Amino acid sequence: MKMYYIIPIVLIVLIVLLVGGCALNGQLLDGDGMVDSYATISQEEAQKMMQVDDGHIILDVRRQDEFDEEHIPGAICIPNESITDTQPEELPDLHQVILVYCRSGRRSKEAAQKLFDMGYTHVFEFGGIIDWTGETVKSEGM
Repeated sequence: MKMYYIIPIVLIVLIVLLVGGCALNGQLLDGDGMVDSYATISQEEAQKMMQVDDGHIILDVRRQDEFDEEHIPGAICIPNESITDTQPEELPDLHQVILVYCRSGRRSKEAAQKLFDMGYTHVFEFGGIIDWTGETVKSEGM
């Protein structure tokens, strides 16, 4: 076999391996490179995104009792511990914008990664309510 036949075959094999390897890792190609995680944004960016009527979800991943005490208006509560590898029924759209927070930022990072790993494509984590300067809803008597 002549050398000019071997080079294209080797290139095709390398391309197939590269593309196949990326697909096996569950990573997505976004045009700028591989995306293998959710996006972390500032609380200011989250507040701006919350002002847009785009059907976004504000997701509080603290325990229900923490949520009941105080939360961001319009947020829903799905505790981090209850987010596993099954799509939560409260989040039916894998392409919906989901803004995730908790108390300090640790649980929101865990939950955001689990949601991304499940196939959610627009997950934005913005830390904890302890640093939140926006409006909150407090329960009566707390």
